[in-house]
Amino acid sequence: MSNEAHEIYEKAYKLWNPDKVETFRSYGVELSMGEREGSYFKDLDDNQYINMHSNGGVFNLGHRNPEIREAIIKGVELVDAGNHYYPSKYKNELCEKILDASPDNMKYVFMLSGGGEANDAAIKFARKATGRTRVIALECAFHGATGIAMQAGNPDMAAFFNMKPDEEEYTHVPYNDLGAIEEVLKKNDTACVIIETIPATAGFPTPIDGYHKSIEELSHKYGALYIADEVQTGLMRSGEMWCACKLGATPDIIVSGKGLSGGYYPMSAVIMNENAGGWLKEDGFAHVSSFNASEIGCIVSSKAMEIMTRDSTKENVDMLTNFFAAELSKIQSKYPQFLSEIRQCGVIMGLKTSHPMGGPALMKGLMNNGVWSVMANFDKSVLQFKPGLLMKKETAEEVIKRLDKAIEETLAMFS
Repeated sequence: MSNEAHEIYEKAYKLWNPDKVETFRSYGVELSMGEREGSYFKDLDDNQYINMHSNGGVFNLGHRNPEIREAIIKGVELVDAGNHYYPSKYKNELCEKILDASPDNMKYVFMLSGGGEANDAAIKFARKATGRTRVIALECAFHGATGIAMQAGNPDMAAFFNMKPDEEEYTHVPYNDLGAIEEVLKKNDTACVIIETIPATAGFPTPIDGYHKSIEELSHKYGALYIADEVQTGLMRSGEMWCACKLGATPDIIVSGKGLSGGYYPMSAVIMNENAGGWLKEDGFAHVSSFNASEIGCIVSSKAMEIMTRDSTKENVDMLTNFFAAELSKIQSKYPQFLSEIRQCGVIMGLKTSHPMGGPALMKGLMNNGVWSVMANFDKSVLQFKPGLLMKKETAEEVIKRLDKAIEETLAMFS
């Protein structure tokens, strides 16, 4: 452990985030990122790690993707953030690329800086469109840390900040329980049903067949809008651009973020049909922020969308999907007493263990073997397992080898 990393952690404890520092120290590490490229990064001691977390999808295209890097360098020679009041060709180009990759019912794109902010805005837009206020969301959801988004997510998170959701405005229902959703919708006061297509912080539990299509139909039956939170599951991570669409649904609003950044510039988007975006014809100044649709951000996101919509990218995602499906099945057969379930949709993966703290234990075991992955915070028996879209097969093969060794070491620790 380098003196430099230790000094960074000492200062971070005092100035930045004491609890995060102590949490990582409890795992016996003081990791600070150094050099990074593609699917790999190094710490300050020159130890190399394969990134199987991707920062929730921020590094969908890997660290320091050369095409994104070139786009941002060329972009800053031409523009800066621009002015959020004015249209520009860069904004138009990004909107066109997003809409071309989205369902035909989508008409408008509203760009912001982060996924929580975008979910916050999406709920406001749904409330405006319907004239209602109630939000139906999942008990196990995480939609971000801004005010409305936090109240729509797991209630315990909002309660931590004394923001306990008003029960007349926010109703949280169990995952995969369509009956519970309909019971609330029958009140005829719901603005929207917002669903993480596959809940990330809950460990990517699998939706029942027809779940999202049924949510779409039930929402419309009772006059509500269906919002698909695709911040972690969108942008080709399921093998298609939008996971909800892959699973048979057509949302009224799709929320995207993380990977739109290209790993360089924070960007998110609310993609809306005519009904959800109707407010844009009434008062386009009703929701403004200085860095919404930043021109340099639009240049970065346009390049990211270009890469993600290539046939070669889909081919690589399909290769990774099939490879991990086959190899993780073998790993599960080898360690059935520990690895109880493989949850997978494309390169969206959760490894569920039989131990209530198996996620952090396996996280530590993988870290010791040069793989960075993160436990699911709402279900610590699960490890999130998320490669980038462009990971090479030889890197994926190395991940499996290291996972095998990490499980063996983790089991020895539990025995």
